[in-house]
Amino acid sequence: MRILGFDSSARTASVAVFDTDAEEGLIGQYFQNCGLTHSRTLLPMAEDLLRNLGLTLKDIDLLACSRGPGSFTGVRIGVSTVKGLAFADDKLVCGVSTLQAMAYNGVTAHEGSVICCAMDARRNQFYNALFTMRDGVPVRLCEDRAIGTTKLVEDIENLNKPVFLVGDGARLCYNALNDFNLRVVLAPQPVRYQTAWGVCMAALREKQVPAGELLPVYLRLSQAERERQERVFGKKEIN
Repeated sequence: MRILGFDSSARTASVAVFDTDAEEGLIGQYFQNCGLTHSRTLLPMAEDLLRNLGLTLKDIDLLACSRGPGSFTGVRIGVSTVKGLAFADDKLVCGVSTLQAMAYNGVTAHEGSVICCAMDARRNQFYNALFTMRDGVPVRLCEDRAIGTTKLVEDIENLNKPVFLVGDGARLCYNALNDFNLRVVLAPQPVRYQTAWGVCMAALREKQVPAGELLPVYLRLSQAERERQERVFGKKEIN
């Protein structure tokens, strides 16, 4: 099975092709961290990658993307891109948790480490989930959530294990945790950010659905929705 995976959940953008019949699985990946709008870059990256691999969309069996959490705009672009391609060629899709996909970077961590996936959620919070690796597969220790530093420190202290930080918010998280007596390792930059390879890996273990069933998962209200809530109800969003 060939999977064409997309990640546009944050500043970085990534497209990958994964083939379960290939010896190493991953046969091609494009990644960039230049800050350009994903609506300008994601499809051209996919088209160029497929062309260089000598493939077309008809050679792809499954389209996959990170469905969130992450940037509201970035997640919408990724989901919309995959749905558009799937509708056009009548293909099944798979949406995976951004944090679950990101956790596959933890294969480079020391045995027994907790994989702490962190994205900058703004407003003094992180989109976060904790995992441990078993036979190269991340196993959840908690659900995806939006939490502050205090709660994250408490959870890590209770686990009492070394922590391997990954994700676009890993540096920010590392700086926040560095004031506490915790065994925290910041993933090297080449394996820190979420990638489409992780999306493909996660998609191997998730349900395939028709394009119409693929929906984004945000965890929090958008800024516009929060402001409307404050105007209408006179109160801030409760997380």
